[in-house]
Amino acid sequence: MKLIGIDTLIIRVTDLSQSKKWYTEKLGFEIIYETDQLLTLDTSCPVSITLWVTNEPILPNPKTSSYPIFKTDNAEETYRYFQEINIPLGDLNKEEEVCYFNFYDPDGNILEVCQVL
Repeated sequence: MKLIGIDTLIIRVTDLSQSKKWYTEKLGFEIIYETDQLLTLDTSCPVSITLWVTNEPILPNPKTSSYPIFKTDNAEETYRYFQEINIPLGDLNKEEEVCYFNFYDPDGNILEVCQVL
């Protein structure tokens, strides 16, 4: 057996229609597959994101939750843009080798943007 990569990342959502609109309009992702319970988004990289409906409460915890980290070549510019389009944001953090911030989808799922300096 040999694993050859990650195909998709599942993000649970409570309202597929609302999440579809948010991920396509706010983040610019294109839909590549859709059913009444899930949709898969093209993230312009080898790993897609699949939004999958759940009836369970979504309880993101920054200390225990897994979450995707998106690459950018300018975290500060992306942060300002996300502010302008009213995406909920955490603090912009700049360290010696990285600049990053968390942001949140309509269900409060944790997402991150990171720039390697």
